[in-house]
Amino acid sequence: MSRVPEHREDFGLDSQLARFQKIIDHRGVVATFPTGALAYLHLGRGYALSGDKNKARTAYQEFPTLWKDADPDLPALKQGRAEYATLK
Repeated sequence: MSRVPEHREDFGLDSQLARFQKIIDHRGVVATFPTGALAYLHLGRGYALSGDKNKARTAYQEFPTLWKDADPDLPALKQGRAEYATLK
């Protein structure tokens, strides 16, 4: 018996963007857990995929701001900065 969901849109880009936005909307999560900062990175990626470069830039700019004291050699931080540079 297959467990394929009937509502395939649950796996769509809009759904994923909404989920990352939901994390960001909880400021306590963003300020306290790495998941919050990473949500901005993933939101930026999603908006870039959707073609909305303005929203992608905004999300990508917020990500390193939240991790300003992090090790600059963190792979996620380096990747996020590189992805942001391609949007300029």
